[in-house]
Amino acid sequence: MHIRTFQGKRPKLGDQVFVDPSAVVLGDVEIGEDSSIWPLTVIRGDMNWIRIGRCTSIQDGSVLHITHAGPYNPDGFPLEIGDEVTVGHQVTLHGCRIGNRVLVGMGSMVMDGAVVEDEVIIGAGSLVPPGKRLESGYLYVGRPAKQVRPLTEKELAFFSYSANNYRKLKDLHLQEAWSE
Repeated sequence: MHIRTFQGKRPKLGDQVFVDPSAVVLGDVEIGEDSSIWPLTVIRGDMNWIRIGRCTSIQDGSVLHITHAGPYNPDGFPLEIGDEVTVGHQVTLHGCRIGNRVLVGMGSMVMDGAVVEDEVIIGAGSLVPPGKRLESGYLYVGRPAKQVRPLTEKELAFFSYSANNYRKLKDLHLQEAWSE
């Protein structure tokens, strides 16, 4: 029962998606091909939608949720995560938009209405406050997150490396699950 229908909406998983049995995914959630959802992660699309791109890794203990539509926020804030994104351990993503090829460091929080453009690194433990936009090509750290410096060529190359590394690891987990 870790992948659950809520209010008639069942999560949709692309080809070769790995969801650890200890994770919970429910409601209006779509996860792109070759993505991985690791132990104790919670993805709740119960009052708005969540979309996760391809070859994206959501690591252990992360919480992904949305903001509902209501009198204080007529449209609410869904959660959108792009392709080749690595979300570190114990990250909270809440009603925000994460671009492609992003690294969200362990223990970080990205809040309602925040936008993280493509090719950004958010340092471990950072807080991206509501409505903030992080510009492509930079490292951000702190609480609140501040732009520190442009990314190096090595850091830019790391996005695809990390995505492919987690794709290979989830394939090993899928093979073991099928052999049991």
